[in-house]
Amino acid sequence: MSVLEIKDLHVSIEDKEILKGVNLTMNTGEIHAIMGPNGTGKSTLSAAIMGNPNYVVTQGEVLLDGENILELEVDERARKGIFLAMQYPSEIPGITNAEFMRASINAKRAEDDKISVMNFIKKLDEKMDLLDMPEEMAERYLNEGFSGGEKKRNEILQLLMMEPTFAILDEIDSGLDIDALKVVSKGVNEMRSDDFGALIITHYQRLLNYITPDVVHIMMDGKIVKTGDAELAKQLEAEGYAGISKELGIELAGE
Repeated sequence: MSVLEIKDLHVSIEDKEILKGVNLTMNTGEIHAIMGPNGTGKSTLSAAIMGNPNYVVTQGEVLLDGENILELEVDERARKGIFLAMQYPSEIPGITNAEFMRASINAKRAEDDKISVMNFIKKLDEKMDLLDMPEEMAERYLNEGFSGGEKKRNEILQLLMMEPTFAILDEIDSGLDIDALKVVSKGVNEMRSDDFGALIITHYQRLLNYITPDVVHIMMDGKIVKTGDAELAKQLEAEGYAGISKELGIELAGE
């Protein structure tokens, strides 16, 4: 079992503090969901864990099996088994999907243990079929000209191919119609195992109708203010953030 621990994490952007002491512990074998209003720090948390240089950690730790990964470069964090599916994936012309994924898989493997072309193609065909993706997607340049739904499916394809220890999924449901949402959820559920954990950042209960979380966290004003099981997301849908904030005695921004 691997453990990802976030301890008293404070993060600033351009001297403005966004995260104000986030604490969270997640084990492999678990799927956690973070929900909260816009501007509360959910995406900042994902960026800080992965090492985006625009986000400055001023206090706290992010520990992977006891090692503080905040001291590692982005590529080192990825090789340690951290994966980020971004809300707005970048387009990279000149590099095909297949090339990118094979290079990413091999970057985590020893020089004498690179994945063979045949094994890579077999695995790629299998995962693309699972996600109802046409074969030609593999040879398109990474995210170039992709629709929003294609980008999200492609992020999940990368997840399935790379098999990280922990995945951070930042609003993978954003802009998806119901059919695409079901396919993306199918891919995430395919990864569920004792060797995998996921942190899903979302605004909406609808995603959690298809990916049932073990733990739900509510984030407000840069902190996790309430934690519970899947029923907490249903309570949030029924009461809204205003209801939760009133229950906790927290004033929502803008009120």
